[in-house]
Amino acid sequence: MNISRRSLLKLGALGAVTGTGSSLFGAGVAHAAEASPPVSSLNELAYRLVVPEIFRALPSAPSHSEALVIGTGFGAAVAALRLGQAGVQVTMLERGSRWPRDPWRQSFSSESLLDGRAVWFRKSFTGFDGITRPVDSFGGVLDVTDYEHIKVWRGAAVGGGSVVFTGAMVQPEQRFFDQVFQGVVSYEEMDRRYYPLARQMLGVSPMPSDVYQSAPFGHSRLWDTHVTQAGYTPQRIDSIFQWEVVRSELTGRSRPSAIIGESTFGNANGAKYDLGQNYLPQAEATGRVSIHPGHRVTAIGREVDGRYWVQVDVIAPNGTVLRKRTLTADRLFLGAGSIGTSELLVAARDTGALPDLDESIGAGWGSNGDAAIARSFSSLEGFNQGSPCASRILDEGGMPVTLENWYVPNLPANPGLIGTLGMALDSQRGSFRYDSTRQKVVLDWPSQGNDNAVAALRVVNNRIAAASGTQVGVPILAPDVNASFTAHPLGGAVLGAATDACGRVKGYTHLYVVDGAAVPGSTGTVNPSLTITALAERSMAEIIRAGQ
Repeated sequence: MNISRRSLLKLGALGAVTGTGSSLFGAGVAHAAEASPPVSSLNELAYRLVVPEIFRALPSAPSHSEALVIGTGFGAAVAALRLGQAGVQVTMLERGSRWPRDPWRQSFSSESLLDGRAVWFRKSFTGFDGITRPVDSFGGVLDVTDYEHIKVWRGAAVGGGSVVFTGAMVQPEQRFFDQVFQGVVSYEEMDRRYYPLARQMLGVSPMPSDVYQSAPFGHSRLWDTHVTQAGYTPQRIDSIFQWEVVRSELTGRSRPSAIIGESTFGNANGAKYDLGQNYLPQAEATGRVSIHPGHRVTAIGREVDGRYWVQVDVIAPNGTVLRKRTLTADRLFLGAGSIGTSELLVAARDTGALPDLDESIGAGWGSNGDAAIARSFSSLEGFNQGSPCASRILDEGGMPVTLENWYVPNLPANPGLIGTLGMALDSQRGSFRYDSTRQKVVLDWPSQGNDNAVAALRVVNNRIAAASGTQVGVPILAPDVNASFTAHPLGGAVLGAATDACGRVKGYTHLYVVDGAAVPGSTGTVNPSLTITALAERSMAEIIRAGQ
């Protein structure tokens, strides 16, 4: 970070005077309950200078709420907005920080020079390029959760996954959707009403021709050329990126972000139209919804009077636990993502906090058939690789697979590598269980769980490489098809199994799942965010209509 030692020492002196290191940044707000702790490192001093907003004292969540929403991602944001519009008082709990937007300030970590703002309390991060980079432990925006045979990437910020995803918003084809949901959800209803509503709310659109033809998207044009040479027809895809902001970057009216390959750790200039720019501010504008960052939920249960209780650690951005609280609510909406929601429910069932939960809680988890795909020794098109996706192809020669034009993250310049995100319609599923010895929830995922998806995606990648004269993989660094991680965790509290068709959890009233945990392991070879949003809109419409 380009911050002088003099600035750091000055900031440290201010912190020493106040005893908290944060009064300069608003820690004295009257309604705030938890102020930041003393600074713990020079890196943290730097973060306080660059993003003072995340160190401001945290507003105290009410002890009791009509409705409590855990999480601030796609499904949670839909639930909060629609409840607020219906006149319900809503409290949203988010473990991560609320990061500011600014056209010139780099609030988030860069992709190539990572720091603690990038990842959620880790000391290293291994990216798509296979290089492991050290980072300082801090409450960054991307959580990488390590299970025995797979890593899971997920958001840890106000806005959830919308902050860290690549912005692709694709509606699945009906035959794939129906294969996944098995009639529990009507595709016709989704196509007629809820997919259009989600697209409208999120402002999605395909990459315009002038952006596509600009220098930072030479890799996109080259990708399209390569797949065309292999006999495919690339299809333009909708994206959540705001093209006017991208144009501002291209013309020097905003700090470059999307055009230099920033996305995985956020776009501070608002180029990515994350939930902090649509659903969440609209929810707050109802006057009935409050958002509480730094509130990490550790357990849930139910009292004898029917109220739900939620145990919370109120945490500072450096991980210090400022306070432990127990909050209650009449209705509890789980929107903590597939991992967070599944872990909370499995632990609640198996520790006796919610003993009547269905045995299918924790089952039906899948990786969406995700894999990162690489080719190398391509010709160079442009100095940088922009992050928004332009196009995709579908191959149904075997297991149905989609390949999306991707950028190569974590690199400061274009090295002639071609990145692709692959998604396969595989049937492999895992399950969560509570390990009483370690007192934690674990994911049982087979060591060869992704092999069929990898094999199907490899066939297509090999075909493209042969036709384009490129090499599969990146010598020494990265394999041709890497399925050791997923950025699209789905399932664990599946619609029609653990819940009814609208996310009402079986065994209890006024308990709901509104996020990716409700999706049965796959969204049919496409990125899940649009489907999660549309499903949440559908569920909330029915829950509010029925009054329960």
